Amino acid sequence: TYNTVQIGTQCWLKENLDVGTMIHGIDTAKNNGTIEKYCYNDDPANCTTYGGLYQWNEAMQYVTTEGTKGICPAGWHIPTYAELQTLDTAVGGNGNALKAIGQGSGSGAGTNTSDFSALLAAGRNNNGSFGSLGLGALFWSSSEINASTAHDMLLLSNGSYIYVAYDDKDYGFSVRCAKDF
Repeated sequence: TYNTVQIGTQCWLKENLDVGTMIHGIDTAKNNGTIEKYCYNDDPANCTTYGGLYQWNEAMQYVTTEGTKGICPAGWHIPTYAELQTLDTAVGGNGNALKAIGQGSGSGAGTNTSDFSALLAAGRNNNGSFGSLGLGALFWSSSEINASTAHDMLLLSNGSYIYVAYDDKDYGFSVRCAKDF
């Protein structure tokens, strides 16, 4: 069960997705009919706190259709690049409005004025190691750039900017689902 939040014209899950079976960071998710996730530092307690971390192909359930359901619950989908840009605009480019209170510090301290409640869950590197817990939050979009990279959204602990960028699909990032129209 997930809580939801309305931000501008969009409805979002208020927590990071946490579905699937944990695999170790050194392993690669496989298209085997089982949703596979990483828990930061291979510790299941981190999935309970921060949600799972997913490789892009696993999150998308091995399709490349922008806006697909992927691992999201029925009636929800992995947001598109355009939807992340709309979220950015809805909070005036203020990443602190998306971060939970207690996440970040100084000019990057979360205010959670949007009620999005982002946690700085960091991620799994494409070499299988984990890094940056408490320093950043990364969320996949369903918009790919090419066969090896896809768009994502980054929030940092020490700044209020929202970065809508792209990364290697082999990284393990958080997933926040957007409600279908």
